[in-house]
Amino acid sequence: MLFGKIFIFIHSLIICITASTLSASEVYRSVDAHGRVMYSDKPSIGARQLEILSSPSRQLHRVARVYDGDTIMLENGKHVRLLGLNTPEIGGYQNDEEPGGMAAKKWLQALLQKNKVLLEFDHVRQDKYKRLLAHVFLPNGKHINLAILENGLAAVSIIPPNGRYTDQLVQAQQNAERQKLGIWSMPEYQVKPIAQISDQNKGWQRFTGSPVSIKKGKKYTRLIFTDKIDIRIANANLNLFPALTTYLGKTLEIRGWVARNKDHRTMLIQHPSALIIR
Repeated sequence: MLFGKIFIFIHSLIICITASTLSASEVYRSVDAHGRVMYSDKPSIGARQLEILSSPSRQLHRVARVYDGDTIMLENGKHVRLLGLNTPEIGGYQNDEEPGGMAAKKWLQALLQKNKVLLEFDHVRQDKYKRLLAHVFLPNGKHINLAILENGLAAVSIIPPNGRYTDQLVQAQQNAERQKLGIWSMPEYQVKPIAQISDQNKGWQRFTGSPVSIKKGKKYTRLIFTDKIDIRIANANLNLFPALTTYLGKTLEIRGWVARNKDHRTMLIQHPSALIIR
């Protein structure tokens, strides 16, 4: 009976230590000279660290390296793509570096290299490249995805059904944009008339234009700007948007990537945060 009471007490103590603060992601077990078991969130000589998470929905890992501004690799070899944002590409064998790409990578390296992080997942946990999709936190609670946007190192990129923290991410982007931080001061990312879409528009871009009509298909509904330019929204995501007639005749800023089919240009818009009425 006494053993049962001790067990319940210890179990309750662990829960209290774990849930009391986001930074208490490490719990240590030690035994004193009288054989009494003690638990603490502070390391001590002879204490053993327990595998207890600071939050039921988060996993603790150590970072092995920073691949680029929005992708890290863990010590277990898994790659993690940070949710809710996109940083410029750092360049590689087939692609050129995009302005701001190395700045984002170096910022993330300085913050995360060899550090422990907590991963928080949303509805979809893995992408087609087998990367984990997560919000990344430091043990002290700092939300890395949010901080990247606050510093103007990335643009919001929400891909449903993952949408956790969308309001906070958009607000961080708006603040950085107002202050012209990072990419928001670079000429390559300034807004252009949608009529200027061309093969030279590489990577993430911003355009303005006024749609004149709507065309619904089996998979996508399109806002038509000209006979050769449109944006498309997956019908499965239409419930996230206001009625598309709301956009007709309005000056919109469209944010995303340009796709080409012969002489036709289109942009896939997955969330209302990429379609702004000006």
